[in-house]
Amino acid sequence: MDREVRVQVGGVVVGGHLTVPDGARGLVIFAHGSGSSRHSPRNQYVAGVLNRAGLGTLLFDLLTHEEEADRRNVFDIELLARRLGDVTAWVRAEPALADLRLGYFGASTGAGAALWAAAAPDSGVLPVVSRGGRPDLAAQHLSAVRAPTLLIVGGADDVVLELNQGAQRLLRCESRLAVVPGATHLFEEPGTLESAAALARDWFLARLGSPLAGED
Repeated sequence: MDREVRVQVGGVVVGGHLTVPDGARGLVIFAHGSGSSRHSPRNQYVAGVLNRAGLGTLLFDLLTHEEEADRRNVFDIELLARRLGDVTAWVRAEPALADLRLGYFGASTGAGAALWAAAAPDSGVLPVVSRGGRPDLAAQHLSAVRAPTLLIVGGADDVVLELNQGAQRLLRCESRLAVVPGATHLFEEPGTLESAAALARDWFLARLGSPLAGED
């Protein structure tokens, strides 16, 4: 399965791209950062790594083009978390996807939305991965997160590293802070995005499951 999708979230429709390899047992829903979209080259790269490992991915736009024009929406983490919850409900209602175990991958502000959404009592999300994320934006909800959480931060991203260290202290679930040496906020340095993607892949595979036996 590899197709564009349209999802109703509240009163608007957002676009997304769904990829599910044969035999997949898990699906990772992506929440991108401010100023980005489902076309983010970094998230698309990570999604490709997960697909090759046998995991499904759904990259979608948290906001419409009109909504993005209002910068207040871009940093409205409660709104973004609600959108993520709506998309998660859509996945569960799709017969072809309903049996897949779900995880969240959030980048930058999208990580705050992912953790906020994962804290909902009925989220049912298993693992969460944050890349260069802002979990501090969901600080009041972090103690309610039960999903095993991996926080990936660049070693040269000093401010965000400190924010993640503080956020990890608020988590009451299984968590790990993984620092990629030499990486800045966007993981643009050679080999750093590859390292982050490998960390995410291993975290998801361990908690969502490898592809079914006999499948690619």
